Amino acid sequence: MNKYQPKNYMFSQGLCMLTLMVLAALSFTPATAQKARKGAGQAVVAFAQQPGELTITVDGKPFASYVYEDPTITRPYFAHVKSSCGIQVTRNYPPQQGDPKDHATFHPGIWLSFGDINGNDYWRLKSKVEHEMFVEQPKGGAGAGSFTVRNYYMTADGKDRILAELVKYTILVRPAGILLLTNSTFSSETNDITFGDQEEMGLGVRVNTKFTVQYGKGHITNAEGLKEGAGTWGKSSKWVDYSGLVDDKNVGVTIMPDPKNFRPSWYHTRDYGLMAANAFGREAMKQGEKSAEVVKKGEKFHLGYGVLIYCKPGNEKVNIENAYQDYLKIVNL
Repeated sequence: MNKYQPKNYMFSQGLCMLTLMVLAALSFTPATAQKARKGAGQAVVAFAQQPGELTITVDGKPFASYVYEDPTITRPYFAHVKSSCGIQVTRNYPPQQGDPKDHATFHPGIWLSFGDINGNDYWRLKSKVEHEMFVEQPKGGAGAGSFTVRNYYMTADGKDRILAELVKYTILVRPAGILLLTNSTFSSETNDITFGDQEEMGLGVRVNTKFTVQYGKGHITNAEGLKEGAGTWGKSSKWVDYSGLVDDKNVGVTIMPDPKNFRPSWYHTRDYGLMAANAFGREAMKQGEKSAEVVKKGEKFHLGYGVLIYCKPGNEKVNIENAYQDYLKIVNL
């Protein structure tokens, strides 16, 4: 110790260090500890903006492309959607050698669309969905990422807006896999909105050709245990799953409509690789008389879905019902 320092210098230094340690311990409350544990070790969701496209990665690996400006496909969609093990779960866009070429532009990956809104057909690209802006910019982080956009559904001639859609997309890393949440709010300040009755309405997925039923290595299963297109088509269910073996891995996609939607969904499921959750086509889905869901001018209409993307080694199965219960907790049900 320097002879010019007071005798109690070392005691003062020790007291300061002890005080700092106590303050640090007090500030690290159970809440901050829980927050620290929540972020630690979780795969990071990240975004990169490109012209007309948002690329999404999870844990540094490609997850999907959100395409909102495409001269051919005139509605937003997710393409090249991959599981955590890198195996793609959606059909190649555009279809490649070995892929069936049907509906090449109608079925680009994962999309929300409608064959009849006020007589306009957005599913078959006869009318355009116009991206206006990012209302909330893409924000990533440990275990979660999100962004919000506003779209306008146009008339067939492109001159007038039929309705506005505010849609938030959230990507979550969950125990069963990667969960894509879509939450759309539709409204119009100028006219009523009428959702018509067709097979081609709602949230659709076109799966990787390699695990389609038709290819021979895949299965469609709903919550009631019904199988394939013959068993699940037109049926209402909490969820429907399309999965199979690819490169000795169990790969799949599950659609889970939000129970807060105006009506449970029937499923348009096909062995060639399509599944769509359709709450509108009562007559088209052979479930009763023709329906028309009308949203009055100035009112708001909600549609939400969860899409689980997963990959497990070998024949290890994912408990879809457990994953569905996890989804319900996330949407606060």
